Amino acid sequence: MKRMVVFGILMALFAFTGCKKGPIADLVLLNGKVVTLDAHNTMAQALAVKGDRILAVGDNDQIKKMVGEQTRVLDVTGALVIPGLIEGHAHFLGLGEALSRLDLTHTQSWQDIVDSVAARALQAEPGEWIIGRGWHQEKWKIRPAKLVEGYPLHTALSKVSPRNPVILTHASGHAVFVNQKAMELAGISRQTPNPMGGKIIRDRQGNPTGVLLENAMDLVWKVYHKQQSTNPEKEKMRYAEKAMQHLLKNGITSFHDAGASFAEIELFKRLAEQEKLKVRLYVMIHEPNVRLRKYLDHYRLIGYANHFLTVRAIKRYMDGALGSRGAWLFKPYNDQPNSVGFNVISPDSLKATAEIAIEHGFQLCTHAIGDRANHVVLDVYEQVFKAHPEKKDLRWRIEHAQLIHPADVKRFAKLGVIASMQGIHCTSDGPWVPQRISEERAKNEAYLWQTLWQTGAVVTNGTDAPVEAIDPMANFYALITRRMKNGQYFYPEQCLTPDQALKAYTYNNAYAAFEENLKGSLEPGKLADIAVLDRDILTVPPYKVPQTKVLYTMVGGRIAWSARK
Repeated sequence: MKRMVVFGILMALFAFTGCKKGPIADLVLLNGKVVTLDAHNTMAQALAVKGDRILAVGDNDQIKKMVGEQTRVLDVTGALVIPGLIEGHAHFLGLGEALSRLDLTHTQSWQDIVDSVAARALQAEPGEWIIGRGWHQEKWKIRPAKLVEGYPLHTALSKVSPRNPVILTHASGHAVFVNQKAMELAGISRQTPNPMGGKIIRDRQGNPTGVLLENAMDLVWKVYHKQQSTNPEKEKMRYAEKAMQHLLKNGITSFHDAGASFAEIELFKRLAEQEKLKVRLYVMIHEPNVRLRKYLDHYRLIGYANHFLTVRAIKRYMDGALGSRGAWLFKPYNDQPNSVGFNVISPDSLKATAEIAIEHGFQLCTHAIGDRANHVVLDVYEQVFKAHPEKKDLRWRIEHAQLIHPADVKRFAKLGVIASMQGIHCTSDGPWVPQRISEERAKNEAYLWQTLWQTGAVVTNGTDAPVEAIDPMANFYALITRRMKNGQYFYPEQCLTPDQALKAYTYNNAYAAFEENLKGSLEPGKLADIAVLDRDILTVPPYKVPQTKVLYTMVGGRIAWSARK
């Protein structure tokens, strides 16, 4: 085992305090396997914390010298000590909202969904909205006899909920299923045109089936939000609290929020000022270009409230999702030859956003799933980079990057574009992806983690919660095995090694947020954001990884969650 003590920092403390015995820690962890993820991949036994920073890392004898009368000492008895996990792409309030609503993630048939809504409708007041999320038609074991473009009709759903408008969001977040009552309130009928960048699925007679894709979802959400609570901030505060509790329980200390409004950022700012933010947020702004031009500089925050809130990125969507066939492809879908998906904004619109971002010093993070969407985003980025050669270290990102044409793979590293990917998407979607896009494209284009890594691209990891569960151990397992629930493996040559997977979940996510000097590794001077696990996920047989438990989650040197109460 390598030994590490930060002599420079310690000597500075000696000089400042005049102390002969050295600095005294507030918190000490002993008898662990400390994975520092520093430049030398140093392994250690123990770690000391002073205030909200890591004081030193080394062996037990070294760190014990920093124990004083007031030092809290934790003997972690061989547990794995790692940097606090950083969720690289998810939706903060969306996670809290999903934890508060009808959970459809485990439904295995359309009838399961209808039954779930029927049970909720019996408890609901007339006119009360029933909101759910998590269904995915490709994961149903039993399918209805009558389908339109792969989706059922609203008839059964509307029958069990005649008094209540219903909105059920697809697991991907890129489609909703609504009942007749919701469509009536939204004015959706045979005559309603498809909005730009969206689609109303219709039967042969032209009647809406209840499925709304991409921008068409706004038709019902606008009505819902108009009728909702007179105190939406109180509701969002409740979502934030639920999300934070759930994240800390899972060892997550930082969170990249992939799309927040200015109003939501104001909420985050108030929470941070009141010291109610328990997880550090890195926020991407999702607002129209006209509002970005007017307000962007006002909302720029770097390390606000002791590094609990940073706002320096913009979020855009180029296309939809594979599950809803909204991902924008070069070639038609294998199971729907008349469709290549679609772009939800124009390349010109994205370029306008890119110009705003580069002018104001903001990172641009663009959702792109289909191979054509990724290609177009890379083109736009490259055009803007060439037009502004004086701008360096931009670290712009493509969120998801699920399908990449082979000709575009090396462009990520060449342009310095970060591939912000989600391991769990691969194993969750894998059973139906070859059917959707063909075996050849699935093998050569889908979830190319290792290929991108070997080209020198920065690959990060997240869950896209609430699209998938926030569970980092399931996600880590997906990264190192690509084993699907059916027991098969989705082109395992693209797996990451355990060391790569941990780096993608910690240091690389810190780098993607310009925060690698503050977090992502356990080094003196960095924030003491730490997770302690009950087993060594780097060396145990992979099948044991999903059962891993978080023993402690520490944020800024404070124990924010403990399994040992």
